[in-house]
Amino acid sequence: MGRNLQSGGRLRPVDLARAHGLSTQAVRNYEDAGILPAAERTSHGYRTYTPRHAQALRAFLALVPGHGHQTSTAIMQAVNRGATEDALRLIDESHAQLLDDRRTLQSVEAALRDLEPVPQERGEMFVGPLARRLGIRPATLRKWERAGLVRPRRDPRTGYRVYSAADVRDALLVNQLRRGGYLLEQVAPLIAQVRSAGGVAPLESALEDWHARLSARSRAMLSGAAALDAYLTDG
Repeated sequence: MGRNLQSGGRLRPVDLARAHGLSTQAVRNYEDAGILPAAERTSHGYRTYTPRHAQALRAFLALVPGHGHQTSTAIMQAVNRGATEDALRLIDESHAQLLDDRRTLQSVEAALRDLEPVPQERGEMFVGPLARRLGIRPATLRKWERAGLVRPRRDPRTGYRVYSAADVRDALLVNQLRRGGYLLEQVAPLIAQVRSAGGVAPLESALEDWHARLSARSRAMLSGAAALDAYLTDG
């Protein structure tokens, strides 16, 4: 960290930016977004920052790898307006999402270990409940259907889409792959492999990658928590 950040003196936007590998415009944008506390202004209208701003910036940058930009922004906004409980709730929700992702991955792995056909009469769901379970919009499920990733049947009386237990399994797998950053065209052959029950070898590297991503997020959340705690403690 640069000498100015250690001295306790006033900092220019460029000082704060350089110390964290950012542009001065990014620092201004973070302040405007409420990620940083409001800066003081000189008599000429120039922004001046303090080590407190540097600490806020460090906390935000540490939060992003684990919680994502949007949630990290909301956390810092809450802290800076004095709503610490709101910030902690957002952190709890993010941890809950990580735990849900772990459980989803476990269910996917369990499905891949035993790919016997699932009776159609068990575990059927309509599009709305399934979308809510996955945390996505019904339109996303319809998009996956057009891509051949899920194949719900139609109720002969109502015409509604009906997802069997096997369809739900496929949707869980698609959702996890999408969360992992895979494109629809990359997901399609994996789903086809699952359906054919011809072996799970093509999925092994993807499963290892998901585990690594989840572990990295978990470690990043620890680092983010430490940086945020320091910001809260010195506030």
